[in-house]
Amino acid sequence: MTRDSSDSGQSNPIGVILLVVVTIALAALVLALIIQMPKLGFDPPVPTIFEITKLRHTGENGVLNYDSYMVVKNRGTTAYDNTKLYAKTYRNGELLPCVIPYINFNKYIRDKPYGIQTIGGFGTDDYAWSPDASIFIDYSDRTFYPGDNVRFEVYDRDTNQILSTDTWPHTEETNQERMMKLFLSHQGA
Repeated sequence: MTRDSSDSGQSNPIGVILLVVVTIALAALVLALIIQMPKLGFDPPVPTIFEITKLRHTGENGVLNYDSYMVVKNRGTTAYDNTKLYAKTYRNGELLPCVIPYINFNKYIRDKPYGIQTIGGFGTDDYAWSPDASIFIDYSDRTFYPGDNVRFEVYDRDTNQILSTDTWPHTEETNQERMMKLFLSHQGA
C-alpha cells in the first residue's frame, strides 16, 4: 500500500508552529507601535505643590510702591531637596528673566539671579523644603503690578521636569474641577 503525500502527519504541526510564530510577531509589532505612540495631545495637568499664598505690591507699611513680594508654600506631603529645585516666573504669560537657579538660600547667595533682591524663609533653609514651609521672594520693584497674572513654576534640576505650577490671582476653581474639565474636554473629542 502506498501512502499519498496528503496523508503525511507533518503538515499539521508545521502549520501550528507557523501560526504561533506569526501571532507572536504580530503581537510584538503591535506592542512596539503602542509603546512609541504619541500621547495623542493629552498632557496630564501639572499639580500645584508649591502654592502662591501672597503677592504683595505694597511696602511693609501698606503703601503702594510696587514692591513685588511673593510668598510660596509647600502644600504637598513631601520634603524636597531645595538644592535640586529651580523656579521660573511668568507675568501675563511672558517668562521673566529672573529665573531662580536654586531655592536653597546659601546657593542663591552664590548665584544671585537678575531681578531678585532676596529669597528666604524656612523652605530655603538647610537642604529641604518641607511640607507647610514657606519661602518668600522679593523681586525687583515694579516686576509685578496690581492686576497682573503671575505664574510660578518649580522644576527638578536633575530631570528638568516641572514639578509644580501655580497662578496668581487664584480662581475659585478647584483642582478637581480642572481635572473634570480636562477629562470631559478629551471625552468629547
